[in-house]
Order: sequence, then C-alpha cells, then structure tokens
Amino acid sequence: MKTNYLIVGTGGVGGSIAGFLALAGHHVTCIARGEHLKQIREKGLHLKSDIKGDHYLKVDAYTTEEYNGKADVIFVCVKGYSIDFISEVLVKAAKPDTLVIPLLNVYGTGPRIQRLVPNITVLDGCIYIVGFVSAPGEITQMGHVLRVVFGARPHQNIDNERLQDIGQCLKAASIDTIVSDDINRDTFIKWSFISAMACTGAYFDCTMAAIQRAGKERDMFTGLISESKLIGEKMGIPLSNNIISKGLEIIDRLDPQSTASLQKDIAKGHESEIQGQLFDMIDLGRQVGATIPTYDIVEQKFLSFRK
Repeated sequence: MKTNYLIVGTGGVGGSIAGFLALAGHHVTCIARGEHLKQIREKGLHLKSDIKGDHYLKVDAYTTEEYNGKADVIFVCVKGYSIDFISEVLVKAAKPDTLVIPLLNVYGTGPRIQRLVPNITVLDGCIYIVGFVSAPGEITQMGHVLRVVFGARPHQNIDNERLQDIGQCLKAASIDTIVSDDINRDTFIKWSFISAMACTGAYFDCTMAAIQRAGKERDMFTGLISESKLIGEKMGIPLSNNIISKGLEIIDRLDPQSTASLQKDIAKGHESEIQGQLFDMIDLGRQVGATIPTYDIVEQKFLSFRK
C-alpha cells in the first residue's frame, strides 16, 4: 500500500521534499497559499534541482482550510515562527497511526508541536539543504546536499521497522536519510550548524563562497559552532569532537553562490527565524553559563531584531 505524504509548508524545504517524493512516484499533498498555491495548481510544482534537474510535477495542493484528507506521514516544514498555527491541519490530517516529522531550522520543535497536538505522534527531525521559493510555484534546490535526519524522541514507543521503511522511501527518492538513534543530539547538531551558517552569512551579508575560504567569515562560522558545541556539552548532550570539521565539510559542499534563508529574509525585510537561530542560542548559552564571545559580537549587530 502506498504511503500518503502531506507537506505542511511548501517552501524551499517542503517543496524540495514534495518534489523528490513525487518524482519517485509517491502520492504527495502540499499545503500552500496565495499565488504560490495558484501556480502549483495550474502548472504543477516546478522543481529546479541541482540533484534531480528541472521538472513540473503534478501534486495535490490545498490551503489549510480546504484540506480534508488523511496522511500516513506528515512533514512539517514551516518557519519556526509559524508552529503555533499548524495544529488545525495536523488534527484534520492525522489518523491513529500517523507520524508527524518536523523538519525545521530551530531546536526543540518535536516537543513543542507535541504539546500542541498531544493525541498525535510527533517525532523530531531536521534537514540539511539549500532550497527556496524562487518564484510562485517554483522551488530551487541548490548544491548536492540534501539530508534528512529523523527519529523517535525519548520514551516514544515507535516500531523501528516503520521508521526504517520511511527512511528507505526517502533514500529511494534520492534524499540522503539517517534514522537517528539520538534525535535530541542530532537536532542540536543541526541547530548549531544552521545557527553558525545563517548568522555568519547575515552578519557579513555574504554567500557561502566567503565561508568556504580562509578568512574572517570562516573564522566566525568556526567560532559560532565551537560555542554552540560548548552549550550542548553543558546541557549534557553527547557531542563528538568532530562537530566543527563535519560542519565545515557540509559548508564546503554547498553551492558557493547560495545564502541562508535567514539572510534572505532579513535582506528582504521579511519576518525571519532570527529569534530561533540566534537569540534562542544566546539565551540558552547564558542560562547554562557558557562563554560565547562570537555570539556576543553577532548579537550586537542584530539587537533591534530581538523580541
């Protein structure tokens, strides 16, 4: 029996996941709005991918209010500041055995969503990708990094075989996938990476090319990820010593002309995830007594954004 996938938030992350799954023959439904939704309905989801090429893909697409279907797996791909508004569609879409997998750029989203929908099984997860809405109905996925990490949270009694089956479906769709044995650790690692990458890009208003070569931009990225590692260790999260080198490896594989979504949103004057990617990390660092001089420098530039 085919798995029904629902994508809540068809932006750069959700649109890429939807496109890759649709190309692999899976039934995918997307939640979107406005002109973006109109174009997906009229022309199909336009995926422009460095990994998969250029495709127009037929997917079902609805607003939150219109959708009345049921899903086996729900990927939550909204921005962190939109989490509080998704409970209605999750309740409508969920069956008793539905699994919800958050793929956001902020930390702690699994537990946060679970509190909103206590009767639905919410796992946790994260994604490594450069993807964005390049035009209404059009998703651009840049570079050759597309990795999903997901898993059950502590004390969740989830059949591992089912998690592995979902992982295999994603892998078969050309999505590098890891079923985590410690999702709290792995989502923190992703948070530390995206925070360092996005804050460096936003601070210097630079592309990945600047962070990929020796200089002040790469030094800032390294400083930020070193400080988040210290925060994680003070929280009792078991982090390996190679978290910095692994982060640099991912940076070096990204498209040199790409930028982080936080940086794009700030440049356009849009609402951004700066609270979750910068200030939440700083607040946590101070709470656990970590010394974070590089984060202190970045904070000074963006103090006017603090809520």
